[in-house]
Formats: sequence, C-alpha cells, structure tokens
Amino acid sequence: MSRIATRFASLKGHGRTALIPFVTAGDPHPATTVPLMHAMVAAGADLIELGVPFSDPMADGPVIQRATERALAQGVSLHEVLSIVRAFRVGDPDTPVVLMGYLNPIEVMGYESFAAEAAAAGVDGALVVDVPPEESTDLVAALRGHGLDLVYLLAPTSTDARIRRIGEVASGFVYYVSVKGVTGAGSLDTDAVAARVETIKSLISLPVGVGFGIKDAATAARVAAVADAVIVGSALVSRIEELEQTPESIPGVIGDFLATLRVAIDAADRG
Repeated sequence: MSRIATRFASLKGHGRTALIPFVTAGDPHPATTVPLMHAMVAAGADLIELGVPFSDPMADGPVIQRATERALAQGVSLHEVLSIVRAFRVGDPDTPVVLMGYLNPIEVMGYESFAAEAAAAGVDGALVVDVPPEESTDLVAALRGHGLDLVYLLAPTSTDARIRRIGEVASGFVYYVSVKGVTGAGSLDTDAVAARVETIKSLISLPVGVGFGIKDAATAARVAAVADAVIVGSALVSRIEELEQTPESIPGVIGDFLATLRVAIDAADRG
C-alpha cells in the first residue's frame, strides 16, 4: 500500500478529513521550500502537493502563474524539485508528497527516469494536468512500476462515463476541481460540490479531494463536511507572494494560516 493510500486509510479510521496544501517548489527561493513543507506538516497538513514550475501552467490562475515565474527565475527545474523532496525526507519519512505539474518536463526526463528518480527522492505520486487517461498508458506503467500513484483531476463538467474512465487509471485519490476555470477563480457553491462529490463516490472507490476556491476556514469546513480531503493552494501562494521580500517569515505565516484551517476542518459536521 502506498504512503498516500495508507494516510487516507488512517484518516478514515479516525473519522478525519485530510488537509492538503499546495505550494510551488522554489517560490520565492529554493531554500524556503523545505522549511515551509515542515511547517505545513507541523500545522496539520496530511499530504503536500508540490508544484513543479513550468513556463505554461494552463490550469493555474495568475497567483500561481506568478509563483511559477518566481521559481523559474531562481532556476528551479524538475531535478531541483526532486532535490527539495529528498531534503524534506531527511526529517519527514511519512508525509505523502504529490508533485503537481505538466507533462513536458517529465517527457524531457523520460517516463522511466522520472519515475525512478521521483521514487528514490521520496515522491509518492504525480498529478499531471495535461495527460488524459487515453494517453496515460506509458506514464501509468512507469509510475506504478516504482510504486507511485497517478492522481487525476475531475471537473464539474465531467460525465459519469468520464469519471468511471478516470477511476480505472487513477490511484491514491482524485482531485475534484470545484469551480469552472483556473486556480484562484470563482466562488465556491458548497451545495453543488456536495452533490458532485456524492456522484463521484458512487462511481469510483478512491478518496475524493476538493480544491479550487477554498480561501478560508469557513469554506474549508464546508468542504470538509462532504469530501475526503480539502486542498488549498492560491490562498497560500498569495500569502507567500506578499512575503517575497521576507522569506524567513513564510513558514510561520503559512503554518499559522493552515492551523486555522485544520481546526475548522476537524470541527466540521460530517453528519
């Protein structure tokens, strides 16, 4: 059983919802990321989604696009991201780490090389935005060959047939995009989210995380009442951007914010 599956099984056994923060690796400086990852775990993060900087982040809104630009300006490549995960693992052998990004850097490295190096660094899975299930056979084979999960996005417009198809290739968990559009866009309709999560759970057996549009403790709590995981990204990255000139303060500020989400999630009514 993968670290991701083990973590979700443990959370389910304790009646808890996962908190999954997203940050871009190397933003605003590579030296900031490992201390930030440890601070997020200390604040209650159950898994970490680590963005791989890419020059054309099509699924991301302006906040995360700017984070990617800052990281790329620091020379952060996929190899550097793996080095960051390796350094994180020195102090944390347990918290699952999922890389979120796009196919091009993986293709440049090669599927088998990427899977082998990611596993050796301590990565647990990948969410590759621009790989549809119909084109994922080789990537899935490489990842599974090294014990890594492939996480997929589901959209509000995903049909039942599409959800089932993704359920055939995805592992670890699936990520339901709660609003139409890019990250950081739109407002959250939690009633609609609840209905869609119920449908997804009736079609596939994987845990369902919900992200996009979670900005504060109140929205996190509402999502926690219906989902297996609450995923928060732009709300963190925007705070990192504000602190670009004082990077030493980033772990503490982000940790404090995540702690408020953790309290709200744990208090959510799941009845």
